[in-house]
Amino acid sequence: MDFCNYLYLNMKRLLCISLLIAISALSQAQFLGIGKKKNKTETQPAEIERLFDVIDMIGDNYVDVPNNDKLSEAAINAMLKTLDPHSIYIPAKDVERTNEALVGNFEGVGITFQIVNDTIMVSDVIAGGPSEEVGLAIGDKIVRIDGLPATGDSVNNTFVTSHLRGKKGSIVVLDILRMGKIYSFRIRRDKIPIYSIDSYFMADDTIGYVRLVRFSRTSVTEFRKAVDSLKAKGMKSLILDLRGNGGGYLDIACGMANEFLKQGSLLVYTEGRKSKRQNFRANRNGCFRQGDLVVLIDEGSASASEIVSGAIQDYDRGTLVGRRSFGKGLVQHMFPLKDGGQVRLTTARYYTPSGRCIQKPYDAGADAYREDINNRFKHDELVNADSIHFPDSLKYKTASGRTVYGGGGIMPDVFVPMDTMRLTDFYINLRAKGVLNNFAAEWANQHRGEVLVRDFDTYMQNYELLHLDSLLEVYAASKEVVRDTAKEYADSLRSAHSDFYLRASVKALVARGLFGTEYYFMVMRDIDEAYLKALSILRKESNAKDLNEK
Repeated sequence: MDFCNYLYLNMKRLLCISLLIAISALSQAQFLGIGKKKNKTETQPAEIERLFDVIDMIGDNYVDVPNNDKLSEAAINAMLKTLDPHSIYIPAKDVERTNEALVGNFEGVGITFQIVNDTIMVSDVIAGGPSEEVGLAIGDKIVRIDGLPATGDSVNNTFVTSHLRGKKGSIVVLDILRMGKIYSFRIRRDKIPIYSIDSYFMADDTIGYVRLVRFSRTSVTEFRKAVDSLKAKGMKSLILDLRGNGGGYLDIACGMANEFLKQGSLLVYTEGRKSKRQNFRANRNGCFRQGDLVVLIDEGSASASEIVSGAIQDYDRGTLVGRRSFGKGLVQHMFPLKDGGQVRLTTARYYTPSGRCIQKPYDAGADAYREDINNRFKHDELVNADSIHFPDSLKYKTASGRTVYGGGGIMPDVFVPMDTMRLTDFYINLRAKGVLNNFAAEWANQHRGEVLVRDFDTYMQNYELLHLDSLLEVYAASKEVVRDTAKEYADSLRSAHSDFYLRASVKALVARGLFGTEYYFMVMRDIDEAYLKALSILRKESNAKDLNEK
């Protein structure tokens, strides 16, 4: 039996062995009842003997007192690294923060923020949260938290979250700068929902759009509410946007797939060396089992996103549009440790209804695995579908007989290349240095409520009168971000395309600053090629010959 298989068979015991390093080597051995090697009462494989030998050696001979916490974490991480990239150790201090996005809530004041020029600016106020209750507003600047200065070089994301988050019922006092005056708000922290859906709206009179950014405990409920709202406005067809959605809970993925597929349909199944096959089927009425459907995916769509899109593709329930998904087909279970830490351990693989396992290879190691997306870019896959090759051994059939492939993500039915033309040095520097976001946030804060931007429709109608493009150039120059005009002249086509995209980005970011997150997407949709392709399909402007024969 090789070492990795032994680890897998005896993971609970080995995790205890690793945690044992948190006390002295001698007491570790006594705790396990094994003592020194000469006193062992049971036979151990040679590899495990070696582990015990090193533990004893460190405890008996190391020049200084070992840092047992570091040794323990290093041992656990090293063991898990030999398995797969998704088996991970979460220290006790990080468990709550790591899991809160999946649980769907945290305890705090209920705002999102941006740090603009060393100042904390409220970029959104979560509906129903304690900040909304006391009257905080988008654009407010936090200058003090519980009497402590909250501006300057020391202010970063960690500073903000550590001071604003806290136990439900505890009090935090925020001093806010608004319209040149300081106001003090006493806020009682509470449970704050983390929403799975950050935007939904009617694309036209009959087509709805829903963007799902994560699969958490509240996802299905949120989705049903969004669909009910859109149906009330006349929705007959739907665009479900899963781009960039890295996944979440397996049962929630099944719950989402259930919303589209008829009762009894196999949604996904899981199977592992020590885990018998488990089938997950649609078992109740879904909220969108009738009506045309397009699902948007890309290289950031992983895990639960691939379960949903794979099931929809296998049953020919809808059309997948975008680029090949991430390729995560491994199932993790959470194993608690005695000190409050956790191990997310891969225990099975999941398979789409047609039998596809879409897990991409990881035998070259975790580092190579994480470089896969960069390699797709280097190999032209993100801009050219013909650069993607699947072996015939991974060929499967959908319900209607179409060919689909396993072995490394979900390939969409309609490929939409990444738009690399927008990536000039000027645009990249504006984003990388925070200039674009800061400009939009500052401008929105300074002009909020003015007649030309009193509501979204008025803003859109009068946008050209605001001259934000030229104002951005001046602002960027003040931050030492300037164009290389000679280089842009040499590549005039790319420069023109980038400027077009840049103008749309400014327009969308200012809309977000003025009116909220969903308005960002309502602006950007007009230049979103995948979204526009989805509209074309649902409006019957594209037909079957547009589908990739991959």
